[in-house]
Amino acid sequence: MKQREEFAARRARKPLLSIATARARRQRSDWGRVDIPRPDFLGTREFPAIPLSDIVPYIDWGPFFSAWELHGRFPEILSDEVVGVEATKLHADALGLLGRIVSEGRLTANAVIGFWPCNSVGDDIEVYTDEGRSAVLANLRMLRQQLEKPADQFNLCLADYVAPRESGRIDYVGAFAVTSGHGVEAFASEFRAASDDYNAIMVQALGDRLAEAMAEMFHRKAREACGFGRTENLSHAELIREKYRGIRPAPGYPACPEHTEKAVLFGLLGAEAATGIALTESFAMAPASSVSGWYLNHPDSKYFGVGKVGRDQVEDYARRKGWPVPEAEKWLGPYLDYETG
Repeated sequence: MKQREEFAARRARKPLLSIATARARRQRSDWGRVDIPRPDFLGTREFPAIPLSDIVPYIDWGPFFSAWELHGRFPEILSDEVVGVEATKLHADALGLLGRIVSEGRLTANAVIGFWPCNSVGDDIEVYTDEGRSAVLANLRMLRQQLEKPADQFNLCLADYVAPRESGRIDYVGAFAVTSGHGVEAFASEFRAASDDYNAIMVQALGDRLAEAMAEMFHRKAREACGFGRTENLSHAELIREKYRGIRPAPGYPACPEHTEKAVLFGLLGAEAATGIALTESFAMAPASSVSGWYLNHPDSKYFGVGKVGRDQVEDYARRKGWPVPEAEKWLGPYLDYETG
């Protein structure tokens, strides 16, 4: 009873808009004037066995320390009065093991990226086989914010960043899948066999950092392929803080939180064959040190969280996915603004 009362109280504090009203409050663009860059290739490009030394410069060390429950901005954390000594030792250990991983080629890094013509259709992104839009290759099902917001703010959906079909303009969506995870478990197992849990955990943490660095590295390549990235002159800190045009939202994360869309992404990319990344029954990626997502290049695109969704949007999403409503409720469980059953 107490949980139901708390749930009702939270809902009372944060009422949701109907999905129709939320769509009416979508972000609008002047599609006759928006810059839509055409990538210099369409389809996919594979990058097998990438030299690890090429990836290392893109590492963001901040989340590495958070994984060890040391909090602070890098490199300032190294001189922090409270955790500086411990952070400095941890960083030195990490650099030593990373040097060994690179010099011994302990991990294999693979990537695939791609671009396709597309348009938005409502809250979906329709992906085409060619620029003549002769056939639909895939539909990307997106979700929209329903939380009531101030009058000067939009109820966002990723489809808002793609030219609508009725605009008369063709747009382009990209996708990527990268992994540095091949070899992580084998190397970690060597340490565990020697009762060295510290370095076993360190290997896994470094594998994750390299995968995220690959995501940054290949987003840069994607921006360059679209032209506007060729004039970037960003420092490492500016790259880490994403001071560039475009976003790379990942299925399962706040802007597109429904995990099964990863299967559509993997299908477009041929990701498993290209990279060796497999999807589990729950749509997690294996090996774990892997990252995948979409590329959206709208000049005003930004990251956001969909937040809670109402029954009307869930029913609409189920219809778009071709699911019974309970299936949609299963995959959207953490985001439902109502109780099921």
